[in-house]
Order: sequence, then C-alpha cells, then structure tokens
Amino acid sequence: MTPRTPTVFERLDMLEWHLCQRLASFSVYRPWLAILRLASRLGDWPAWVALIMAQPLLHGRMGWKLLVQFTLTALLAILIYRLIKTRLCRERPFITFRSIPCTMPARDRYSFPSGHTMHAVMFCWLSAATLPWLLVIVAPLTLLIAASRVGLGLHYISDVVAGAMLGTAFAWLSLWLMPLSP
Repeated sequence: MTPRTPTVFERLDMLEWHLCQRLASFSVYRPWLAILRLASRLGDWPAWVALIMAQPLLHGRMGWKLLVQFTLTALLAILIYRLIKTRLCRERPFITFRSIPCTMPARDRYSFPSGHTMHAVMFCWLSAATLPWLLVIVAPLTLLIAASRVGLGLHYISDVVAGAMLGTAFAWLSLWLMPLSP
C-alpha cells in the first residue's frame, strides 16, 4: 500500500511540471548532463565528508570542534529529513509525469524535500561562518547540486527550495547552539 500524497503536492506538481520538464530536457546535452551527474554524485556525500574531515587541517585545534559540530549537524539533518520525506511521500517528477526524463537513478521513491540541496546549503552556510574564502568553491558547487536535482529529473523546484530552507535552518541552529569562539 502506498501512502496518499497530500493534496498540496498534487497542486504543486501540476504547477511545476512544465518548468521541470523544460529544465530536465537540457540533459540531452552531454556536457551539461555530465556536469549535473558529477555535481549530484559529489552531493551524495563525498564533498561533505571531505569538508568535515578537512576542518582540523583548516582550523587547527578549533577544527576538531568544527568537525564534531559539522558531523552532529549533518546527522541531525539526515534524521529529520528522513522523517519528513517518509511521512509526506511526494512522488518524484519522473514517476508522476512520464514526459520528464530521469537521467540518473533515484536513491529512493520520494522527492520532498531535496536532501542533496539541504546538505549543500547547510554546508555552504557553515563554510561562510567558518572560512568565508571557501565559498569560492562551496557556493558554486551548492548551486550546481541544487540545479542537478531538477535537471536530472529527480526533484521538483519546490523540493529544492524546501531543501534549501531546511539546510539554512539546520546551519543557523548549529551556529546558535554551538557558537564559534573567537
């Protein structure tokens, strides 16, 4: 038995599907598809694990505190994200609309919110607070990861927006609960 999709998602799906279809259609261009797939793969976990593990190298003694803070923030984000995703059960756009191509395998069935975007935005905020110069790398990667979710046919735009809002909230909560010491 499949859980029932909330009516708000059915309405959003109908509003967004044309734009999602148009954005996903750009994946026919092989170089763009390769960039989106790479961004998506980096957003799975490698980029964020590397960023977390680099904290002691980038910050010395304070880096160990940041390693723990970033790790705890990511784990809390995953837990709450999973609770939301498995309760709301919004089907991915390529499942609901066969005209939207899926150009990379989905990790699960549901799309709301975008976990890739959530983590990308969360680590972008945490990087901005700890090492602003790192934004030269993290901010473009964050934008590419967010774009990849729609461009690969895996998410609606509202999934990405919700993921970005969650990522912002988790980063701000982390920085509020564990303020950076001077």
